[in-house]
Amino acid sequence: MVITKISADEVLKGCREVLNLPANADGVIDDKLLAALLRRAAGILCPCSRSTLALSVFESLQYLSNDADQLSEQIDAAVESLIISGDLLELSQVTIDDPAVKGTWVFAAPPSFVARPSGSVFLIGVVSDEVTPLPASFGSRVIHEGYTRIIAPQPSEDLPSVLRELGLIELSEGVWLKTPKKESATELYDRMVHRLMGQLSSGTVDGLTIIDPARGVDYYNGRWISPKKETGSFVARRPQAYGAPIWGFAMLADGVAIKFLDLPLKATRWRGCDDAWYLQMAIDHRRGTPQVYRRRSSPGGAYLDFFSPLPLWAQRRLAILGRPAARHKCLFSYYVPERELAAEEEFLQERLWLAQHNDD
Repeated sequence: MVITKISADEVLKGCREVLNLPANADGVIDDKLLAALLRRAAGILCPCSRSTLALSVFESLQYLSNDADQLSEQIDAAVESLIISGDLLELSQVTIDDPAVKGTWVFAAPPSFVARPSGSVFLIGVVSDEVTPLPASFGSRVIHEGYTRIIAPQPSEDLPSVLRELGLIELSEGVWLKTPKKESATELYDRMVHRLMGQLSSGTVDGLTIIDPARGVDYYNGRWISPKKETGSFVARRPQAYGAPIWGFAMLADGVAIKFLDLPLKATRWRGCDDAWYLQMAIDHRRGTPQVYRRRSSPGGAYLDFFSPLPLWAQRRLAILGRPAARHKCLFSYYVPERELAAEEEFLQERLWLAQHNDD
């Protein structure tokens, strides 16, 4: 038997071929590859924790990357993006009769699709024993856009009917893009403060971090601080013995937590981070310093750049009506076609209280 030495570039090239991904520059571990590998791992490992899923892919790629720390961050971001796109579901999004299941676990979504206004479909879901839920004849038709997968219809083809016959579940746009009840920033804030004031005294919360609303809205990570002398109500996170820190809404007096409301609230379909980010948007708007987005004009549409995270339900709108794009001096970006642009900007301004930063 002859053993042949192959390079890291050759390994990645072969991996892309097996996953039905288009060729890419040698040695590049991009979003498309990470998304496909995480879906494959999810089909085998889920339900499991986010960290278990991420670690399984990291261990497979760590010796093929020149920067292990950056790779780990890329994988974590990819897991979050697959939750947003719907390929992965968190416990709050599923119904399961198993008391052993932990609240931090993720599940592989069943093969599904959402029809887009353009006529193409947004492909969702994972199968346990295949790279894709579609037959081989569809392999070349799947368009990989960042972490998402799109299929365009052929002339005179009723693509949704074809996919239903293949066993995929059709999700209506109304269900997929369901949003919280519409309310003003003041109404949301007052409602959450009322819930917070109804909490029992929390006592000292070690390791608490909060979003400082006085810090600039154009640098999200820089807004997180450890409280010192702050007084008032703040979006916060508190550590727990196992798992990621818990999102919440905290009442502080001289930098000390006196009440803490865990997020998400009970009987909600949203994640804790979604509730927290939405609440922070309301807080910033009420202070007269709303969070911002930037529009960059482009042929056929525009790129929308964001500087703070958006709730899952808002990012899904952008993914369905547009597509993820390479970020440009921001946290993340989406490209939105001209026909959808006015409605999406209205949505951002009215439902999320964002202000347009500038138009390059």
